[in-house]
Amino acid sequence: MKYIISGGGTGGHIFPAISIANAIKARDEKADILFVGANERMEMERIPKAGYPIEGLPVRGFDRKNLLKNVSVLIDLQKSIKKAKNIIRNFKPDIAIGVGGYASAPTLRAASKFDVPTLLQEQNSYAGVTNKMLASKASKICVAYEGMEKFFPAEKIVMTGNPVRQDLFNVQPKAKEAYDFFGLNPEKKTLLIVGGSLGAKTINQSVSAKLKALSESDIQVIWQTGKFYIKQMRKDAEKYISKDFIVTDFISRMDYAYAIADLVISRAGASSISELCLLAKPVILVPSPNVAEDHQTKNAMALVNKNAAIMVRDKDAIEKLIPEALDLIQSDKLLNDFSKNIVTLAQKDSANRIVDEVFNIINLK
Repeated sequence: MKYIISGGGTGGHIFPAISIANAIKARDEKADILFVGANERMEMERIPKAGYPIEGLPVRGFDRKNLLKNVSVLIDLQKSIKKAKNIIRNFKPDIAIGVGGYASAPTLRAASKFDVPTLLQEQNSYAGVTNKMLASKASKICVAYEGMEKFFPAEKIVMTGNPVRQDLFNVQPKAKEAYDFFGLNPEKKTLLIVGGSLGAKTINQSVSAKLKALSESDIQVIWQTGKFYIKQMRKDAEKYISKDFIVTDFISRMDYAYAIADLVISRAGASSISELCLLAKPVILVPSPNVAEDHQTKNAMALVNKNAAIMVRDKDAIEKLIPEALDLIQSDKLLNDFSKNIVTLAQKDSANRIVDEVFNIINLK
């Protein structure tokens, strides 16, 4: 069987895509899987590292601030549509799976024109423009939140949750090797601050503004700044960096970081939330305002409404985020309540549930 998986742009799209591919391979050893991504985006590097071939399209997002720049964007879109058709024609997939991101639109539209069945995976609580556009032709739409009937035909929706990185579950909570990896003390509370694979400007500014308060609290901090911010953040934190205060651009062992985190500060991307639910981690969410349809705020509110997380708005974060975190991390009762509530929202075994739908569609075909 031949499978195309298309989409990407961020780790939030790429990790689920790889998880779906791995789940297909686990059932169909001879599966021929081809990824289709967008040139110069993260997937062009990450997918080959995961062991899968990928074709790149020149597709890009529209520039809403400078409309004249969109002339070249439209030209690249036409090139992408043509290349996507050639990929479908030559590869002859049995199914095309879209995980969101620029590349999935031309790829899945091309698949539909060649009567190749399609499946969509919508990660967010507010559906993206691409998936809404592709929904009418899709055989099934796998979602992670309730109430998605307002975006998609109800009869096509299957609740599966978002696939996550399986290696996160290989380490026991509070494992000694996790503390040893970071050189931290098991007797102290640990605050994990992450901003996604590229970092988050507001979260970094919020930490930088309250470095003194953090350093004077009796907790340990792992602060992942992202590669774009590391130089400035290290400079800001120079006199506070210690064995209890780690500042890094990238965390190579997120499984260890999550294992020892008593509280997490994070953006509200769909993949991050799915991981936090499955790991039962108390979290303060700071939704990014720079995403389509403000979907991260909607993701966060889905947890806040179930008393499963705290949300601090981006505009309030510099003043409120760290004081809120320092208050929360000292309350064992609140941490325990948030942990118990967030795990009830976890959707387990999502990749296999999506692959069930993939094989059902192929069998019907």
